[in-house]
Amino acid sequence: MSLNYIWSGFFLVGFAAAILQWLFTGDTEIFKRVIDGTFDSAKSAVMEIALPLAGIMTLWLGLMNVGEKAGAIGWLAKIISPFFSRIFPEVPKDHPATGHMVMNFSANLLGLDNAATPFGLKAMESLQTLNPNKDTASNAQIMFLVLHTSGLTLIPLAIMAQRAILGAADPSDIFIPCIIATYVATMVGIIAVSIRQRINLFDKVVLGWLGGMTAAIGGLIYYFTQFLSRTEIEVVSKVASNLILIAIIAAFLLGALRKKVNVYDAFIEGAKGGIQTSLTVIPYLVGMLVAISVIRNAGVLGMIMDGATWMLTKLGLATDFVPSLPTALMRPFSGSGSRALMIDAMKTYGPDSFVGRLACMFQGSADTTFYIVALYFGSVGIRKTRYAISCGLIADFAGVLAAIAVAYVFFG
Repeated sequence: MSLNYIWSGFFLVGFAAAILQWLFTGDTEIFKRVIDGTFDSAKSAVMEIALPLAGIMTLWLGLMNVGEKAGAIGWLAKIISPFFSRIFPEVPKDHPATGHMVMNFSANLLGLDNAATPFGLKAMESLQTLNPNKDTASNAQIMFLVLHTSGLTLIPLAIMAQRAILGAADPSDIFIPCIIATYVATMVGIIAVSIRQRINLFDKVVLGWLGGMTAAIGGLIYYFTQFLSRTEIEVVSKVASNLILIAIIAAFLLGALRKKVNVYDAFIEGAKGGIQTSLTVIPYLVGMLVAISVIRNAGVLGMIMDGATWMLTKLGLATDFVPSLPTALMRPFSGSGSRALMIDAMKTYGPDSFVGRLACMFQGSADTTFYIVALYFGSVGIRKTRYAISCGLIADFAGVLAAIAVAYVFFG
């Protein structure tokens, strides 16, 4: 029901904003920009997202099926089941959904978006088999989606590459700040959903796993900062992420051959679902991306930024971070839109400026909540999202606040 009001609100708020600009600023082009944006977004949803996704989905769903027949997915599920059985109590131990979620989170951690999406959609499909109300998001699906939208990434490779292209003196200097900000967003997301679902986060197993992950991230940060040069950080990040991915593919194939599985037939069997999944999500993607374009082209984000500047000035607070806020505001709605705003901030203020670095941190501290809701829930026909969006946005907001605080510590 919340998605119904949010989607309608995007159009109505955008319409009201366009009317105000026409009446008070005399902008006669505003309506044309809004309507042109709806056509462009509808085309982009199909031609640039859904159709390319079909190829990626076909490849990775085929490989996932090979991994399942090899027993790799079940093995992953068994390893992490003590932790997941606490935060996903509705998912039976050793269920394939656990392995699929682990694959999704692993790809996200490594910054491998193209692989993370097929893994995530497969995980959502597996969770849907356990869902008694097929049009309503289950508790497990909400927890999974919020963890995904919090965008926990250890290696923000694409952001570092863009900083290098724009001539940053040290493209990797946002590496540690991004990890900290996205980790805060993830922890807040877990807490927010756990409160709603009455999950005991003080369980010794949960505390052990969360403490272990925190220690692992801290150890990684220590190793990168103490033993690697800035150039080496970028090289290691690039090599490690792709090496791990190709190693996973090799492990799937070797495991399947060891079990005497017909690997090619298993791949084809799994790959057949790729096209259908991509076609299923098209209406959801078109609807959400068009609504987002109305908000963007009607100038609503600019109004919010102007309002934030005015309020902070009246309160006597610092406003030097405000020029980077468009990236933060756009991030929950559109990955490509926030990326463009991040690049614009670096071009305008410089990649090594406070604003340029903070815009990069905003890009790396969360994920595209509304896009993910449309894509993942749409792929299994869920229309009632319950509190998934609100908890996702709480995690996003926490990531934004953490990014601002960390930016002042590192670069202020």
